[in-house]
Amino acid sequence: MNHNTPVPPLSPRPVRHLSEVHRRVMTTAQLRTHGISPADVNEQCRPGGPWQQILPGVILLHPGPPTSEERLHAVLMYAAKERPAGVPAQPGAEEAHAPTYTEAMLTGLAALTLHGFTSSPPLMAVDKIDVLVPRLRRLRSTGSARIVRTASLPTPQQVTGVPVAPVPRALADAVSELTDAGAVRRLLTEAVRGGHCEPAAVVRELNAAKLLSRPHVVDAVDSLLAEGRAIAEDRLYRMVREHGLPDPVWNVDLRLPGGPHLGGLDAYWPEQAVAVELDTRAPRQDDDALWSEYARKREHLERLGITVVHITPKKLRESVEQQAAVVRTALMASGDRDPAAYVVVLPR
Repeated sequence: MNHNTPVPPLSPRPVRHLSEVHRRVMTTAQLRTHGISPADVNEQCRPGGPWQQILPGVILLHPGPPTSEERLHAVLMYAAKERPAGVPAQPGAEEAHAPTYTEAMLTGLAALTLHGFTSSPPLMAVDKIDVLVPRLRRLRSTGSARIVRTASLPTPQQVTGVPVAPVPRALADAVSELTDAGAVRRLLTEAVRGGHCEPAAVVRELNAAKLLSRPHVVDAVDSLLAEGRAIAEDRLYRMVREHGLPDPVWNVDLRLPGGPHLGGLDAYWPEQAVAVELDTRAPRQDDDALWSEYARKREHLERLGITVVHITPKKLRESVEQQAAVVRTALMASGDRDPAAYVVVLPR
């Protein structure tokens, strides 16, 4: 067959059931099910031919450069685990024109761009597209596909029809390849400021990836945690105001008269002896020691008759009404408790 020879009819299965991109990018295995032999594929992909192989076993069914969408699907086709012969696609996949990719998802900068990050580059500017696969898969990085391995795949999110790693994991994989401190800081800041995820989730992934030993990453994390605490404090102020809670005293230290320091609190209602503490711990190597310090402080205050309500930034973001109800209940219940010990309240 020469390049002017019509492509053999795609039988026994026509391509009507495929999405538009899957009429432009297909694996050699998929082409074989449509009656196109490996020899035919090689003929079509020769120099000057109408097709081209853009990754091992992945064929672009037109000349010229691939689009961003075609690049993403090509990388996923290369990395996804092939279904065994005779095993159908997931129910409804073909009818919904939704390709199924098993044991593969996009991560890194390309995934962040799909998640809507403006500080990550446009897809066409991403030279290497990171794809996350199980650790034991026998694959190698090649062409535009960079293989990232993991012992446990996270649950992917579907974005524009492709499986994408959750933001914290995608961030960690992107940061692992970046040496520009400014770029790392911009990505981490946008993750929190843009409401994509909480700082603790980001730090957990960075820690798991053993990236917290890199000075430029540590500096960016410190800024991230400061940014996250400022956002959480603002949400706490708005919760009190918008849900009709009485005004507390903000950001105070408690001491026993003439005695030791009891600890700092984000909000305190002296008449009801109710305190709110934002739990903005980040999971680092010293997390157990920090949690023990939190627990000791809480136990000490509660022995003195002070009710301590712990609130995480995630709860403030996702269930603020419920958190307001918890605080309101604690304030209302104060009349049924024995009076708290007298403590000195100082600005923090």
